[in-house]
Amino acid sequence: MLSLAEAAQADDFPAEIALVLSNIPGAGGLERASALGIATATVDHRAFNRDREAFERAMDEVLRINQIELIALAGFMRIMTPWFVRRWEGRLINIHPSLLPLFKGIQTHRQALEAGVTEHGCSVHFVVPELDAGPVIAQAKVPVLPGDDEDSLSQRVLAQEHTLYPRALAEVASGRVSLIAGAIARA
Repeated sequence: MLSLAEAAQADDFPAEIALVLSNIPGAGGLERASALGIATATVDHRAFNRDREAFERAMDEVLRINQIELIALAGFMRIMTPWFVRRWEGRLINIHPSLLPLFKGIQTHRQALEAGVTEHGCSVHFVVPELDAGPVIAQAKVPVLPGDDEDSLSQRVLAQEHTLYPRALAEVASGRVSLIAGAIARA
């Protein structure tokens, strides 16, 4: 989130980070965003007694009130319902710590090490109802080095995430990359 917020401060960046919305009251990102002058809001998912769609409808209301046009998920560790994904289709992106379609879900660094791959990385993708299955906007690769463990590999991937996500967001926000009929379109 901070990488996106910092990139958006550039005069030529094609998007404004207008709101940081969290499902966890007191999340560290809220304080950081507020310090940067970014509006913040919280919709605590626990208040909805496992009714995911009711939670997402409340989130959607906050997004609508704040006139949000594009969502860049950053550390939002909840699987979205098809209702929310379809409502924001083509305007909902996420970053994932693997070279999709490889290693969906969690513990991607462990999965990469166990698979014995020589390259790992991260992907920015449009969110679709299927988990980590949306069309890939951009990827960054890192080598898997002899002696790597989950932590060392994670740190190299994270460094790439911090540069890749702002670039991908700029591509989508500027209209140079879009989602049309379930596929990537490049202008």
